[in-house]
Amino acid sequence: MPDQHMPADAESAGVRAHVADSWLRSAAAGVQVDAVDAPITLPPDALRDHREAHPLARVFPLLDDVLGQAARDCDAVMAVSDAAGQLLWVCGTPSVLRRAEAIGFVEGSNWDERLAGTNAPGMALRLDRSVNVVGAEHFRRSVQRWSCAATTIHDPTDHSVLGVLDITGGDDIVVPQTTAMVRAAARMAESELARELLVRSRSKPAPPPSAGGLSVLIEALGRTDALLTVDDGRGHRRTIRLSPRHSEILLLLASAARGLSGDELAVLLYEEDSSASTLRVEMGRLRGLLGEDLLASRPYRLVAELAGDWLGVEAHLAAGDVASAMRAYRGPLLPRSSAPGVVRLRESVEGTLRRAVLTSGRADLMSAWTRSASGSDDYDMWQAQARLLGPGSPLMPLVQNQLQRLDLELGAP
Repeated sequence: MPDQHMPADAESAGVRAHVADSWLRSAAAGVQVDAVDAPITLPPDALRDHREAHPLARVFPLLDDVLGQAARDCDAVMAVSDAAGQLLWVCGTPSVLRRAEAIGFVEGSNWDERLAGTNAPGMALRLDRSVNVVGAEHFRRSVQRWSCAATTIHDPTDHSVLGVLDITGGDDIVVPQTTAMVRAAARMAESELARELLVRSRSKPAPPPSAGGLSVLIEALGRTDALLTVDDGRGHRRTIRLSPRHSEILLLLASAARGLSGDELAVLLYEEDSSASTLRVEMGRLRGLLGEDLLASRPYRLVAELAGDWLGVEAHLAAGDVASAMRAYRGPLLPRSSAPGVVRLRESVEGTLRRAVLTSGRADLMSAWTRSASGSDDYDMWQAQARLLGPGSPLMPLVQNQLQRLDLELGAP
């Protein structure tokens, strides 16, 4: 008897890896394959206000002219969602829109894959890239008569995701030309948003230069060497890929708001005693790379507004938003570093996130954790996931197999 919770082809060979991952996320989030509609999260009155205030409202006429008309000509649907997966605009001929309504593909519905199962708009949001989903790759059976191609649209100021542009139709819709057309229309929308921003900025008086306008972003999660982006506050930005040692130093300084003395930094940086001259040489090289205005001494400290990807994870956790923390966590902090201070910080970030996931009561977050390199052998997490899923879940065989594997490896009685 086929499983009532997973797509019919879930066990077939040749399933694309990102589709299989999406099926797992959908199942762990409790989406049912027999559910017909996607949930409505924006009722008509809220939809109208949300749509009018959304940045993509400024470029929707352009998207409708470029891609919407093409969708109507080939009996397909064009849709534009916000960054939460809520469909703001759905365009097509009346007959196609009626068919799309039968699966809940309507304005105001939410196609985040944790609510609507595997689909192109939801997967594009999750992966932040262009994707397509063909027929039976959809998680819900009611959607498997459709195919779709989607890509994300970004804010030109900070490159954050504003929403998704999607075209949905029959199996013949997902061809390279369609994907290229969707991507081109999204890039056109981004260019138009950037042009409007430039026009508005030119109409305003320029702010006076500020000596304290430096800002620094350090990206070190899942990386062996950190990426440093420096913005001088005057529109000039540069990105530097740091050496492993300089990555460690920047990470430690960014985590010490008041700065560090040479002795303190040396203790956190070196596994064994090292001469003060060794540290001074490293700091001299780093100052030459960053500039005198960014790296101060006595104590050593970064003179800038600081942001870091691991700090973002901690901020989400402090706000109680475990799902956002999981999305922001791209892996351990400088995973190859053995610097004592970095090791302590890495274990703190990962340990805090793990405890939050373990107590979240959300099987989808636990599933994401146990599918990561650091969580694959987490016995407590597998057990907690099993308790939440219950015997009828399609993920239970996977969870039980992993628990049996760990029992054997750990020598449990």
